[in-house]
Amino acid sequence: MPQKVGSANAPRVEETMQSIAHLHAKHHQHSTHSERLVDRGTALLGQPSFLVILTVVIAGWVLGNLTSLRFNHVALDPPPFAWLEVGLTVAAVYMAVLILTTQRRADRLADMREQMTLELSIQTEKKVAKLIELLEELRRDSPEVFDRIDTEAREMSSRADPRAMAGAIEQTNESLKVGENLK
Repeated sequence: MPQKVGSANAPRVEETMQSIAHLHAKHHQHSTHSERLVDRGTALLGQPSFLVILTVVIAGWVLGNLTSLRFNHVALDPPPFAWLEVGLTVAAVYMAVLILTTQRRADRLADMREQMTLELSIQTEKKVAKLIELLEELRRDSPEVFDRIDTEAREMSSRADPRAMAGAIEQTNESLKVGENLK
């Protein structure tokens, strides 16, 4: 990402980007060889070219067996193509397991990012509350500024209680569930 010359935020942006890259690198470092292998397999199966290859293989299987029957030869898998059905079923189970395994690993990374975002939000909230508190103090102490009582600023200068917020969220979710059950 190009940085603007003289930009005061450039070092901070770079530091943030490095922190995120470090988080991803650490996640990759702590993955097992089998997890990385599953990730590569899922990435390979997720390519559009895999769909084309799979379609060609299935069409070739069906056409090969039908052609064999037409010329009075013994088909490896005559219609209704039981072996093809078994093969595709087994492949589907493996693909489902690959996807679930990859998703589980991706969820761990998402959880780490979510935790980091939550911690940054809490720190930001504390900083904003402190800034409001300092501005209110400056307003009270400065003789040039009319002193008045600002209840909103007073409320905003106090820090939020994460436990109280979690309780309020749980209470709101419970009341929404009760409301949905009454409908």
